[in-house]
Amino acid sequence: MKKLIVVLTFLCFGSFLIGQDLHKDILEKIKIRNIGPAGMSGRVTAIDVDLSDEDRIFIGTASGGVWSSENGGITWDPIFDEAETQSIGSLKINQNNPDEIWVGTGEGNPRNSHNSGGGIYKTIDGGKNWHRMGLEKTKIIHRIRISSENSNVVYAGATGPAWGDSQ
Repeated sequence: MKKLIVVLTFLCFGSFLIGQDLHKDILEKIKIRNIGPAGMSGRVTAIDVDLSDEDRIFIGTASGGVWSSENGGITWDPIFDEAETQSIGSLKINQNNPDEIWVGTGEGNPRNSHNSGGGIYKTIDGGKNWHRMGLEKTKIIHRIRISSENSNVVYAGATGPAWGDSQ
C-alpha cells in the first residue's frame, strides 16, 4: 500500500519536481488585477436576439435586471431598473413584434445567491416602459414561450419558491 501511495504521489506531483525552471523575473512584471466578477450574482440567466436586427440583443441577469444592446453586444444599457425585482429567470422577444418583450423574474437555477422574483413583465416599446402582467407569487419564472400560431398566447414555466414557502 505504501508503494502505491508513493507512486501516486509521484505521478501527481512529480512533474513539478522535474518540470521547467521557474524564473522570478518572469513574474515580477505581473500586477494583481481583477479578472472577473467576484460576486456570485453576475450571471447571465436569459438571452434573446431580435431576428429582424441581429445587433439588437437583450439579456437578463441573476440579480442585475435586463440589459439591451443595439450594436451586437459592444455596449449595454440597463432597461429594467425601475422594476420591483432585478432577478431575471427568462426573457423572450415576440419576433412578430420585436418591441414586445416578456420578462419572467426570479432566477430559474436556485443557488446560495438566489433572489426570488415578483411576476412576469411585458413591454411593448422595446423596454422603455414595463408592466407587470401577473404571476407575482410564483417566485421563479424559468421559461417563457410565445405561441408561433398566436403571439397573444404566452406560456410561462413557473416553479414557485426555491426553498419552500418561506420566501
